[in-house]
Amino acid sequence: MRSLDTPVKQIRRKIFTEIAKIGFQSTDESLIHDIEAVPYNIVEERARYRDSIYRERAVASERVRLAMGLSLRPENRAVHLTDGVEASNIDEKYYEPPLMQVIPSACAACAPNKYEVSNMCKGCVAHPCMQACPKDAISMINGKSYIDQEKCIKCGKCKAVCPYDAIAHKERPCERACGVKAISSDSQGRATILQDKCVSCGMCMVSCPFGAISDKSQIFQLAHALREGMEIIAEVAPAYISQFGEDVTPRKFRAALEALGFSNVYEVALGADIGAISEAHHYAKEVATGHLPFLLTSCCPSWSMMAKKYFPDMIDNISQELTPMVATARKIKQEHPNAKVVFIGPCASKKLEAMRTTVRSDVDFVVTFEEMWGMFDAKEIDPASFEGEVSLHDATGAGRGYAVAGGVAGAIESCLKEYYPDVPVHIEHAESLAECKKLLALAKAGKIKGCMIEGMACPGGCLGGAGTNAPFNKSSKALKKFVASSTRKVPPKELEEIELK
Repeated sequence: MRSLDTPVKQIRRKIFTEIAKIGFQSTDESLIHDIEAVPYNIVEERARYRDSIYRERAVASERVRLAMGLSLRPENRAVHLTDGVEASNIDEKYYEPPLMQVIPSACAACAPNKYEVSNMCKGCVAHPCMQACPKDAISMINGKSYIDQEKCIKCGKCKAVCPYDAIAHKERPCERACGVKAISSDSQGRATILQDKCVSCGMCMVSCPFGAISDKSQIFQLAHALREGMEIIAEVAPAYISQFGEDVTPRKFRAALEALGFSNVYEVALGADIGAISEAHHYAKEVATGHLPFLLTSCCPSWSMMAKKYFPDMIDNISQELTPMVATARKIKQEHPNAKVVFIGPCASKKLEAMRTTVRSDVDFVVTFEEMWGMFDAKEIDPASFEGEVSLHDATGAGRGYAVAGGVAGAIESCLKEYYPDVPVHIEHAESLAECKKLLALAKAGKIKGCMIEGMACPGGCLGGAGTNAPFNKSSKALKKFVASSTRKVPPKELEEIELK
């Protein structure tokens, strides 16, 4: 589903476009009216996807609030659509948890994990499903197989042996996508997110076919700040390649951002280069010498958050190096102390990383590629139509490779081979939170030692992030070409001398 331009994607883009327009154009006098008009602009005459126009507009209204950076309204008391908007009608507003939220009126209350016999059952003589069931949960009723849900243990053995594929495994898409089992049910059977388990990777959001899960946004505040003419500098994650069209080169993308109002553009891959050098030093001095059994990378906030939540005894093994987003932001503010910094990337959980008190002074806004496309639409900017005079030349191929799973490990390995040729390199990596948990469990059990462990919450790495626009297969090919065409392959050693702490 991620590779398709679904109605869910189209609706989200319309919402972002409308909210960005309000940020760019609305006055204090027209603000309330303009916000209230959005659900009617999105759902004009009739419902297309829900059972009524009223429900469709109710869902759109909640999307509007989240896009404004506000929380969902409670279901048990009257709260106006624009309630609390004064707190959002500012140039700068930090994200407030929870970031990921289920819109109750949009949730279809999908059945939780269960196996059911479909009408494909032929009532065969062999009854292999009955024979395979370890709990005698299957019987024959009116010549067809029937599963007793109270006895069923969801092992799937019946489905595996059915010759007609007549047994369906029903599972919430959001629950299946969550690698930390943070999806539960409310009293009405609708999905709900267990915030004490959630690490805000956004995989539930992009996996819900009803678009019932969404995150908060800062596009209104960013548009507001750009309209005011502030000095605002963009730092773009290396995954930006192909996110706004296959013909959008780094030069065109930079020109489009400047047309939107940004005063300058930096590559986050610069911070990745700085981090790769530092991680290589750390590995050579601590891991290769046996002082640490292993070292966990820290650039993926959902991965490091998961490690801290589920493996607290490993906290000392998590790298203390600045993430590429923060390292680049600090470099920018050294050179432009009065500027606001905007991280533009593929990641939902970066929004919460920027919320931390230790990072707030460095990164002022975080928006995803998906949200940025809505901002371009709001100003009728087509990045492919620009030529541009200056490209992006801040980073090396190693730092740009951070965007794909294995890229962090590859960059650190390149630095080790360049600067520590005699140090043996042992690096493990995992993508998706479920696989990351397995890898950490092995490390905790002592089965993985003397290595650097890279974890990426999203399948495929950052290119598979919740805020991306392009299909992974296309963007990964484009990134590979971009990395290969980089003038410099490995970060120069002088980067280690940059003081960013």
